[in-house]
Amino acid sequence: MTGQRVQRVAAPLRAQVLETLRRDIMAAEFEPGERLVEARLCARYEVSRTVVREVLRQLESEGLVTTVPNRGPVVTELTPADAKALFEVRGALEGLAGALFAERATAEQRELMGKVVRRFARTHRKAGLAERLAMKDEFYDVLIAGAANPIVDSTLRGIHARVQMLRGLSLQAEGRGPETVRELTAIHDAAAVRGDAAAARAACEDHVRNATATALRELAARQPGHPEPHVG
Repeated sequence: MTGQRVQRVAAPLRAQVLETLRRDIMAAEFEPGERLVEARLCARYEVSRTVVREVLRQLESEGLVTTVPNRGPVVTELTPADAKALFEVRGALEGLAGALFAERATAEQRELMGKVVRRFARTHRKAGLAERLAMKDEFYDVLIAGAANPIVDSTLRGIHARVQMLRGLSLQAEGRGPETVRELTAIHDAAAVRGDAAAARAACEDHVRNATATALRELAARQPGHPEPHVG
């Protein structure tokens, strides 16, 4: 691996390293299950062990890194079966969030969802993976806030943290960008424009179902020998 010196700019150094390492994991610069050795990361990003340790703790909370006894931190390795189980829960919760948004969201939240969806549609082709993930995060921030349910909020955010790598795989797949635009637009139209709870739930579930199929296909391609589970 070539060194990638982190530029010293206005943003805190820890935040810069966090963004860079997160992007490198998403881009498969590090393989699933690969050990993240502190000394190598310090050399790669030209930062201190303190910074590296803080970044690894943050990425562990996001589900991208797992601490394994006697091995230390490694890139999280999800089997297709693990991924399918996570997406099943995500689909149920996002469907509920969409229905609640349709019923409870304020006018400002409905307007903001439209702005986020339109920006994603306008810029996703040229945006890098980190930017696309950030826009998706913003969409979910609005959706969850409008659902106005603290249990859905905390649980769904935890699920999103664990599937972040899978979301990256899905968004990088050929042709997935335009499909995502259509799906987010359908969610917005049902939940924010029409306030149709049943249609919003269905649109959210459809989005997760399609993302699941794409992510599992990409994950299986990276993990030969693991059969892709059937997606019903």
